[in-house]
This record gives sequence, C-alpha cells and structure tokens, in this order.
Amino acid sequence: MDDILQDTIALFGEEPQDDGHIHYGRLDLTTAPKEGKANTLLADHLFSPSLLLGEHIERGLIPVAGRTVIELGAGCALPSLLCSTLSEPPALVVITDYPDDTIMVNLKENIARNREQVAPGCNVQCFGYEWGKDVSTLLSLVPQNNGYDIVILSDLLHFDRSHDVLISSLTSLLRKSSSARTYVAAGKYTLPHVCDHFLREAEEAGIALAEGEDDPVWRGDLEVKGGGLDREQLGIRKSMCRWWVGRWAEEKTPS
Repeated sequence: MDDILQDTIALFGEEPQDDGHIHYGRLDLTTAPKEGKANTLLADHLFSPSLLLGEHIERGLIPVAGRTVIELGAGCALPSLLCSTLSEPPALVVITDYPDDTIMVNLKENIARNREQVAPGCNVQCFGYEWGKDVSTLLSLVPQNNGYDIVILSDLLHFDRSHDVLISSLTSLLRKSSSARTYVAAGKYTLPHVCDHFLREAEEAGIALAEGEDDPVWRGDLEVKGGGLDREQLGIRKSMCRWWVGRWAEEKTPS
C-alpha cells in the first residue's frame, strides 16, 4: 500500500519541498526528516490538504477569532500555526502529532522558529498525542475541560485502519456545542471508499460531515513559496483535495 501511495503522490506532484522548507506568509516551516516514524506516518511531506486548509484559514472560511483550536496529526502544522498569526487569532492553538522524537523535534522547531509571528493574545501549545489515547491533558487546557471549538484533520483519512481511534479522539475533543466544527481535508490519492468509510464511521459517532465544492483557483493573498510553488501550482495542488466541514448531528447536539 505504501508503494502505491508514494506512486500516486508523485503522479499528483506531491513530492517533498526542495529543502524541506515552505514559506506561507510570514511562516517558515520545515518537514521532518525522512526516517523512522516520520517516514511511516508521512510527516516528512507537506501535502496539499494543508495548503488548502491554509488558504481557507487565510480567507476567513474557517473562522477562528477568539476560539480554541486543536490540530491532530499536524506534521509541520501549517494550518494551526497559520491560525496563530492572524490579526484576529484564536485564544488557544494546540498542535499535536504522534509522540515520536523525530516528528516532535521538527514540530517544536517550527513553533520556536515562528514564535515571533504569533499574534498577541494567542496561546500556542504543542503535545505528542497518539489517536485514541486519553485526552485529559489536552482537555485540561480549555475552559471547564469541555472541548475545542475547532478540530483540524489535515490529510489523515488515508490511515484507514486508524479511523476508529481518530474518530474516538475527534469526538472526545470536539466541544459538545452546535457551534463547534471539525475541518477535514484529504488528498484525492486517498481512495473514495476509504473516505466514505471515515464519513460513515463519523456519522455513527454523531458527527455530520458536509463536503465542500472543488475550486481549482488559488485565492489566497499571502505569498507561498518553496519547492517551486507558484499560483498555478498552488491551484493544481488545491484541486487535488477533497474537504468537509463537520458538526455534531442535530439529534446529538446538546441544548
């Protein structure tokens, strides 16, 4: 399966950035070295769904001002770190990935390198977290331990054998409120039946996911560079994604 995925990645132009750096606006990010768990869990790539979610965040399609945000399986943490740099940022951004030294060292370096770009009033935290495990430490960061307003899942659906633990973490971390949202994006190299399986499992767990429309035009204003990216390439990368907005199903939403 890994070989097939890598071939598909190459077909869609998803090769790692030239020097491991990507610049999105003021952010300067690196991907983890291609070794160990970073390779197995694909933390050594910047995939297109992170770019799509970054563009949506930049354009205000993901409203984050004053809210609490957590990203699971963050990789280089483009979406979550970009949230923290906005003029009206979240109150709290929690960035998580698998608790592996190679992955976490790179993630923490990204946060440290961009610390000066974090907007006043935004608290950025970073934790190693394995999906399906106890979330009490993560919940302790939010008021009354009642969950996050926004949960970001960028390009995680291809780990089809982990859908159950990913959804367990999602439902444990998403605030039980009609206003809470999860933003999910996947590359089209993740097969439709795999995405459908995640959608069904999420629905059974009480999360309704509505798919967004394809838009092959890059509409962000911030400069994005690294790995030969230009606006045309960004549009192509964006068109290689599917994305969803999830909320608690009406019958599951507390009053």
